[in-house]
Amino acid sequence: MSTAASLDAMRRKRHASRKRVNAIALTLSLGAMAFGLVWLVWILLETVRLGMGGLALATFTEMTPPPMEDGGLANAIMGSLMMVGLATLIGTPVGVMAGVYLAEYGQKGWLGSVTRFINDILLSAPSIVVGLFIYSAVVARAKSFSGWAGVLALALIVVPVVIRTTENMLSLVPSALREAAYALGTPKWRVISSITLKSARTGVVTGILLAVARISGETAPLLFTALSNQFWSADLSQPMASLPVTIFKFAMSPYENWQKLAWAGVFIITVGVLALNIVARTMFRQR
Repeated sequence: MSTAASLDAMRRKRHASRKRVNAIALTLSLGAMAFGLVWLVWILLETVRLGMGGLALATFTEMTPPPMEDGGLANAIMGSLMMVGLATLIGTPVGVMAGVYLAEYGQKGWLGSVTRFINDILLSAPSIVVGLFIYSAVVARAKSFSGWAGVLALALIVVPVVIRTTENMLSLVPSALREAAYALGTPKWRVISSITLKSARTGVVTGILLAVARISGETAPLLFTALSNQFWSADLSQPMASLPVTIFKFAMSPYENWQKLAWAGVFIITVGVLALNIVARTMFRQR
């Protein structure tokens, strides 16, 4: 009886100890989550409060103004849309095709290993490094900032994200689907285009949307490539305004009208990026 009682007491003691450890771990986890959420909510509330104060119809219809004058962000918004759109059109096909190669052909070869290694470097490289590379390769040789240089810099940021997402999504497609198609005599290119890519298209589109969300707020690459332009210009061979660079310039200024427009630009980018992330995650969950 004494042995049974002592064993029971030990079990109760261990159970109580585990409950205490669990309670401490849960408390610390909740505290860490609350600490992070407080700052996130505060940033979002400040962005909404100050950004809404700077929003008006003129924000979307007028060009960036001189100091202490009324104006808007129309040229910066248009420049961002053009450069982000073209970068996506350039980077997406390259990323998808490279991802298909890695998932379907390059699982074991040296070329696949080298491509993955370079892609990992590009994924982890700061965006300013990409901007400096395009500056030295394009801007310095052309002796002029341009929208095309900004497009190339943003496209280089899009490519590794799309490659990684495409490869991962294709790797999740069951091998049984491929084997069934091969058993029917279907050629490999048809299997890839009609079965594997079709099965993984939702995940691939999700990756593309996340890449667009990432480059929408990039400032450093555009500072070294597209620079800025205070006038309305759709000529990509010339310096071009963009929302992130305009926000950076206006936020650092002492002028109240520029600061209000900077907060309005922050609000526009935040809403756009948040919407893209929500759409991407919704599509991924429905996959």
